[in-house]
Amino acid sequence: MDKEFSSTLLENAVSALATLPGIGRKTSLRLILHLLRQDESVAVDLGEAIIKLRKEIRYCRMCHNISEADLCPICSNPSRDASTICVVENVKDVMVVENTRQYNGLYHVLGGLISPMDGVGPQDIEIGSLVERVNAGGVDEVVLALSATMEGDTTNFYIYRKLADTGVRITMLARGVAIGNEIEYTDEVTLGRSIVNRTLFSDTFKK
Repeated sequence: MDKEFSSTLLENAVSALATLPGIGRKTSLRLILHLLRQDESVAVDLGEAIIKLRKEIRYCRMCHNISEADLCPICSNPSRDASTICVVENVKDVMVVENTRQYNGLYHVLGGLISPMDGVGPQDIEIGSLVERVNAGGVDEVVLALSATMEGDTTNFYIYRKLADTGVRITMLARGVAIGNEIEYTDEVTLGRSIVNRTLFSDTFKK
């Protein structure tokens, strides 16, 4: 146990919280000490909420977004445009695109990007299920809304090749999203304009 910790319980709690992304040991210690100053019910409610989330959360069988039912609220909403699928890297990107209020179609969450250097191939993310959705019919457009990074562009091109013969219109975000930017860090106005002004993916080969 580190010398600055007088309690194994405190050390264990700090170490556990510090495993979360973006939270170092100093931030973890500050949060744990804050919880200790609160009423016991605050920590109990927090713990129960996390445990309940982990045990009961599900993923939409259609788009792989986080859900509490077989279909997420977006996929089950009859007012959404089911003929358009927006392909994103992760669940957080769904939230970012939704916040722009410029898109009314459905989504497909890949759960990652193709990255050979990290050992992530097409078979490791939800590309196969995307192809199945398109082949099932009823889809007119697939919007590639992946980050403007090397991994994002690689994944875009792979998906384009897999869907090229389906006859579906394949578009991508207008390059208002700067090269190297990740979708979750792009401001809502810029992202919204990029969605509205999306272009055919095939046009990128003509430049």
